[in-house]
Amino acid sequence: MSATWRQAQPCDDAQVVQLCVALNREDPGPTPVPPEHMERTLRVLREQPARGRAWVLEQEGMVLGYALLIAYWSNELGGEVLVIDELYVAEAARGQRHATRFLEALSHKSLPEITAYLALMLEVRPENTRARRLYERAGFVASTQVMKRKVR
Repeated sequence: MSATWRQAQPCDDAQVVQLCVALNREDPGPTPVPPEHMERTLRVLREQPARGRAWVLEQEGMVLGYALLIAYWSNELGGEVLVIDELYVAEAARGQRHATRFLEALSHKSLPEITAYLALMLEVRPENTRARRLYERAGFVASTQVMKRKVR
């Protein structure tokens, strides 16, 4: 049986949180992401779907990956931008084109209920060469326009 991408359900939350922990162990960002952040994110996206959606990669009842898709309006582009906030496939399921198929579906606007966007955006650390190659093959290009500052 092949793996498929589908919208996350509450019964997936524990597995998604575990995968988020694995992502942050493998590819840590500048600030550690506690499991509580993912729990809150899943809850907020479920309560406010206009903000975005969580998707999971499932095979035979096991969640093998997840993606967080976050929407925002861009005045510059004159419409909705879909940010791939996180995309992760468990190590045992890599190399089978799961992430590639997901990115292709996004590029062709073929995922149900999320088609009103004009652009896709994501972040990737320069050191994560495997992910960078994946995104480049999918047509993403690097940008130097982003600056961030965390506020409390």
